[in-house]
Amino acid sequence: MTIINRTKLSCMMFLEFFIWGAWFVTLGTYLGKNLNASGTQIGMAYLTQSIGAIIAPFIIGLIADKFFAAQRILAILHIGGAGLLWLASGSESFDGFFPAILAYMVLFMPTLALVNSIAFRQMKDPSKEFPAIRVLGTIGWIIAGLLIGWLNWEQSGQLTSTFRMAAGASGLLGLISFTLPDTPPAKRGETTSVAEVLGLDALRLLKNRSYLLFFISSIAICIPLAFYYNFTNLFLNESGMKSAAGIQSLGQISETLFMLLIPVFFIRLGVKRMLAIGMFAWVLRYLMFAYGDIDTGYWMLVLGIVLHGICYDFFFVTGQIYTDNLAGEKIKSAAQGLITLATYGVGMLIGSLVSGLVVDAFKMKNGHHWESIWLIPASIAFFVLLLFVILFKQKKGSKNQSTNLYTQTIEPIV
Repeated sequence: MTIINRTKLSCMMFLEFFIWGAWFVTLGTYLGKNLNASGTQIGMAYLTQSIGAIIAPFIIGLIADKFFAAQRILAILHIGGAGLLWLASGSESFDGFFPAILAYMVLFMPTLALVNSIAFRQMKDPSKEFPAIRVLGTIGWIIAGLLIGWLNWEQSGQLTSTFRMAAGASGLLGLISFTLPDTPPAKRGETTSVAEVLGLDALRLLKNRSYLLFFISSIAICIPLAFYYNFTNLFLNESGMKSAAGIQSLGQISETLFMLLIPVFFIRLGVKRMLAIGMFAWVLRYLMFAYGDIDTGYWMLVLGIVLHGICYDFFFVTGQIYTDNLAGEKIKSAAQGLITLATYGVGMLIGSLVSGLVVDAFKMKNGHHWESIWLIPASIAFFVLLLFVILFKQKKGSKNQSTNLYTQTIEPIV
């Protein structure tokens, strides 16, 4: 890959996750304090990402793999998204805010699969090249959180500005996307079935028992993940933590470090251990939140945040690379859409509904009983981990292939 293309892809990843982190982390606090939303309504707002993720595979399968270049689709989606974010910033009630953010997430969620697809198509060895590109996305998320903390938007009640900041970044990425490396549809000019056009051909990955278990585990682990994304910022603010969004960026700093080390961990641990360690970190994180506090247990809150690097990288980044290799050349975009469907779609949808109900159930006069709330996702994550460790089977590669992530699992399906 040329230096110019590497720079363009890094910029793409930076802005992609800066946009998301600019408003997503503080959404629960914004809705609760600015729009007086209930826990169930906050869960509904976060649920919009699931609706977008469920639609994403069809957009990717119908358009990116068949008709138009991925970078052009990315540009159009981000330019349209910029307008919707600006519209959402002017909402004065939850009823006015919800339709705008729902429409936005229908446009944004497919871009998560698109940026991965654009990046992977330029690489000869994704297991070595992808982490160095993807880490810029994590840095973008960190910068967004630090800006919110530095500008004191949480304490001053100015979280409306987060949507305007994200809108500006989205418009910028839309324009930059037209200059990204050309990523033409892999199946242009081919006669394809309806299932292939809709991206449903990626479902054949589920014929493999190991991948099917990974797919199911991805859905299940996103139920506790929803608790973290939806309510951590509200929890930290209620606990009395100052500049909570800025402190939360420690999770992305941790993510940056572990992402750079992923190639090393691949060699030493293999797929199954990487995924299992990622899930165990979720269990530990929620226990830290359940028993930590702003005084003597402050270190537990910080540790719970810092564990994000292991939680995210060991499970989700590993899963994206695993999926890319397994898919074969012609359905790479559709396969990325499929894993987006499993995680941010079905899993987060269930998690958003469950987490909202749980938070409302433990609402008190002056906040929430957070210990009881956090023990629930900790239990779910532990159950998923247990089943995964027992049932997932990892095939071993030959000696000279031991450093390759994929030869330790299965051959690509083409």
